[in-house]
Amino acid sequence: MTHPVADVKSGQIQAQAEPRSDAQGHPELRPQVPALNPSSENTRQQTASAHHPSHHHKIGVLPAFQSLLHLIVIAIFIITFCAQPFRIPSESMESTLLVGDFLLVNKQAGSPNAEEFTGPLPSAAIHRGDIVVFHDPVDATLHLVKRVIGLPGDHLRLHSGRVFINGHALSEPYAVYRPSPPDNFRDNFPRLQSADPEIDSRWWIRMRSLIDNGELIIPTGNYFVMGDNRNDSEDSRYWGFVPREAIVGKPMFIYFSLQQHDTDDASTLTQEALADQRRQHASKIDSLVDFARWSRTFQVVR
Repeated sequence: MTHPVADVKSGQIQAQAEPRSDAQGHPELRPQVPALNPSSENTRQQTASAHHPSHHHKIGVLPAFQSLLHLIVIAIFIITFCAQPFRIPSESMESTLLVGDFLLVNKQAGSPNAEEFTGPLPSAAIHRGDIVVFHDPVDATLHLVKRVIGLPGDHLRLHSGRVFINGHALSEPYAVYRPSPPDNFRDNFPRLQSADPEIDSRWWIRMRSLIDNGELIIPTGNYFVMGDNRNDSEDSRYWGFVPREAIVGKPMFIYFSLQQHDTDDASTLTQEALADQRRQHASKIDSLVDFARWSRTFQVVR
């Protein structure tokens, strides 16, 4: 038989078993399990949490500096070994590359052992028709970008501006021939009768020893490069071959292209014409659109 017992603390009613007697009449004692009190349990949890307040981590100067340092190290690694940005400063590669184009160059392709090099970016050997970035043979502190025309061992000559490799005309859909005054040295290369004033003197002396039957023989480990804008390009015709170790890499794509405005013509315009131009570019949105050649963004270089 049970009797209800009131729990003073919780106000709950608990059933307490009545003592029972054994066979000899002695009362049988049974252990009582104390009832759990939900409210008291919550109180203990709140008390424990009060003694252990939660900690909120705040970003300080030192962690921010460490994150910035990590980014700088990664950027230096990528620029040194993988890829590097370059900007086109001249018109020698038009219309493939325009002045103001920003290129991302795969430097692994410029490794002397590119065929054996493995890394995060694809590498490949240098082929005819590839566009390469390299150190200027005259001033090694400068970088130039041209197209590979002649490979080691090739016999090269130009006739009326057209390139012949090993006696066969080279198909060049990328080449552009803009109107310009005739130039026998430029269009009928190699030519020993007269030297162009812009030719490098050391190259002029070396070139004479590499000509056989009117053709230039490209030595081992060197490349003959030219700009796509053939009549307005200072290239291997004027300063010689590009050694393999001077090649930095191959352009992968144009990641940005800055619009070039002809400021020289603006000085010859009348005041009325300048006023018309200001009205045409009055809108900020139009100025933003004219700021870059958005259609060339992420264009693959070929």
